[in-house]
Amino acid sequence: MKQVTIYTDGACSGNPGPGGWGAVLLSGKHRMEISGGVPQTTNNRMELTAAIEALNALHARAQVDLYTDSTYVKKGITEWISNWKKNGWKRRSGKRFFPVKNADLWRKLDRLVASHDVAFHWVEGHAGNKENERCDELARAAISKGE
Repeated sequence: MKQVTIYTDGACSGNPGPGGWGAVLLSGKHRMEISGGVPQTTNNRMELTAAIEALNALHARAQVDLYTDSTYVKKGITEWISNWKKNGWKRRSGKRFFPVKNADLWRKLDRLVASHDVAFHWVEGHAGNKENERCDELARAAISKGE
């Protein structure tokens, strides 16, 4: 199975507002950078979209180390999603249940994660990690292009 390292980031100008996402995929000597934008969105949707699009870019099952600076993405996919699915895509707050925000994207990410062997890692944003900084540049550039 191919080993792939992925870095992802999302950005928004205003929240909500125009947004962008970026990802860097590394495998052996190969490097791929991808990005895109949305006219009206939220930062969390862009963080999720970056992970989805990066995994979607893989052509075959792979062993993936995915690095994100979003605790929302990391905790959502590694800690919270099993309860959301068990509760019919609802989250609990006290004694009440509420719809999971961005459930459409969580479902997509969940399906893609099931297609690969993915380990999620959190990396501190804006702390000098070269690939994380590059993803931030890609995401911000996608906002300004108005993609």
